[in-house]
Amino acid sequence: MSPVLLLDVVGLTARALSHMPRLRRLAGSGWQSELATVLPAVTCSVQSTLLTGLMPAEHGIVGNGWYFRELGDVYLWRQHNKLVAGEKLWEAARRHDAGYTADNVCWWYAMGMTTDVTVTPRPIYHADGRKSPDAYVRPPALHDELVGRFGDFPLFTYWGPTASIASTRWIVDVTRHLLRTRTSQLTTAYLPHLDYDLQRFGPESPEADRAAAELDVVLAPLLDDAEAAGITVVALAEYGIGPADRPVDINRVLRREGYLQVYTQDGREQLDPWTSRAFAVADHQVAHVYVDDPSDVTRVADLLRALPGVDEVLDREAQAKYGLDHERAGELVVVAEPKAWFTYYYWLDDDRAPEFARGVDIHRKPGYDPAELFFDPSDPLTKARAGLNLVRKKLGLRYAMSTTPLDGSYVRGTHGRLPDSSADTPLLLCSDPRVPASVARWVEDDSAQLPATAVKDIVLTLQGLS
Repeated sequence: MSPVLLLDVVGLTARALSHMPRLRRLAGSGWQSELATVLPAVTCSVQSTLLTGLMPAEHGIVGNGWYFRELGDVYLWRQHNKLVAGEKLWEAARRHDAGYTADNVCWWYAMGMTTDVTVTPRPIYHADGRKSPDAYVRPPALHDELVGRFGDFPLFTYWGPTASIASTRWIVDVTRHLLRTRTSQLTTAYLPHLDYDLQRFGPESPEADRAAAELDVVLAPLLDDAEAAGITVVALAEYGIGPADRPVDINRVLRREGYLQVYTQDGREQLDPWTSRAFAVADHQVAHVYVDDPSDVTRVADLLRALPGVDEVLDREAQAKYGLDHERAGELVVVAEPKAWFTYYYWLDDDRAPEFARGVDIHRKPGYDPAELFFDPSDPLTKARAGLNLVRKKLGLRYAMSTTPLDGSYVRGTHGRLPDSSADTPLLLCSDPRVPASVARWVEDDSAQLPATAVKDIVLTLQGLS
């Protein structure tokens, strides 16, 4: 059985690949195809489809987060794998070969995953409020082995205004180490680097081209190791990133119309999902709108259809056409127009914004915030204060990093809607020149796109297990 290295190269499109000679060589020795992603085209939903072969309506991951009705709160970036329904790729393989082993480096929903090795970011939350970089690693003994060789997981370069190639380099180094020291049939690794400058500066920017070239250099040793060991590489992207120039404040509209409610603590406003008649969980170019009273659904839908920047408003019937009609989805799912994306902002006065709005706080914000990638350009002292807070951290003092602008206009790249052109369509590359018969009709037709639901079967077929 040929082992497989499954790489999630975030934002990999034809444009990015043109600046990646080592990855291009891999595709040249095998085959490639455009990948038909799913709605919403965001990390958690697409990864779950890739690994289960199911649509979001079946595996239940309707976004990077959603409103947990049973808890009365919005949660993004949960980690436990029990949230994902359906048989995973390695679980299907074990039905054919009970000894099949699989390792996961940083693909999402890793906690409780049934892989043999799991490595995923997991900060230490100290009792005094400080946060330190670390990772959750199974088996436990592997944690100290990895940290001893490669240092702590570089959390602050994984996301936020200091996000850089350092986090992807750590992931590559760990993956190379696992390939050298283990004999697993499947190794998966998540490489996020293109998420940063493509959102900061846009996919057509010089910075985006440099990021692709930088990633290729870091990725090359891993690809060389795989080639030397006879490991088949499948490299793909969950989504492509398109240009952005229009933030859409969907929750502010709902608030002005009396649907969204807030409560106040210490002079700052918090979203009140328990009493709101309707509110949106914004997730890039898709927003789940939760409507408490069924009699309000039509009126809210009409309101949102009239909102500039909105392309589609999907009720349950329309969600079914996209394979998104799951109970976790909003009563309405709203899709942005090209170049538009949804902010989570619900306050009407920045002086009343919650404290977390000005920081990198992915677990408390009731929606995705790409402005976290920036130091606030309106405040020339932001970087200096951030540096001072790092000193305080090293001294063991509590600190608050207030770096994030309350202005979405700085964002230049986005994703989430289905691609509008080949320029923002993700790719799948395979180093094995043999094209599985089950997908040959898509691969051989340059105008066709390989369904994301087919990836699980592709890997199994490459290993002779399907």
